[in-house]
Amino acid sequence: MPHASIPPPPVATAAALSRSRRRLLLGGAGLAGLLLSGCGFKLRGPQQLDFATVHINASELSELGASLRRLIATTGSTRVVEDPAQADARLQILANNRGREILSLTGAGKVREYQLTQTLRFQLLDKSGAALLPPTAISAAREYTFDDSQVLGKEQEETLLYNDMQQDLLQQLMRRLASVQRAH
Repeated sequence: MPHASIPPPPVATAAALSRSRRRLLLGGAGLAGLLLSGCGFKLRGPQQLDFATVHINASELSELGASLRRLIATTGSTRVVEDPAQADARLQILANNRGREILSLTGAGKVREYQLTQTLRFQLLDKSGAALLPPTAISAAREYTFDDSQVLGKEQEETLLYNDMQQDLLQQLMRRLASVQRAH
């Protein structure tokens, strides 16, 4: 009895596999996007502020003042003005303090860990001077280990941690500003 020849399975090319993988990934990404949008998930974008103009008493030449002005510019709804009389709101930075505390020591009495802190105090006033946000303090803290044989590297790490804390505080400040509803 003659054997029927069975055709060999088709050989998949690398290009065909690549296309099918790409389709699968795009389909999965699309499905994930639909699921996330269905549950109300939304990426946090720029904070919309309820006032068209704001005056900031922090210098635009300071790191804090420059960063704050950049964040407000990204809202698209508010611009910073230099004359407080022209501003719908006045953001007053009351204090921006940094600190460093010893957390632990080695058996030899050398510092092993520090805690860095930064506190930002501010208030937001309307045109007439009434408080939209009363004096408020927000703070951040970071811990890091210290090794006196790596002083230069630890100074750089400390600088990075302070920068990270400041960005965290500015994001908190922007969320507070976005929560303000003025009486129109």
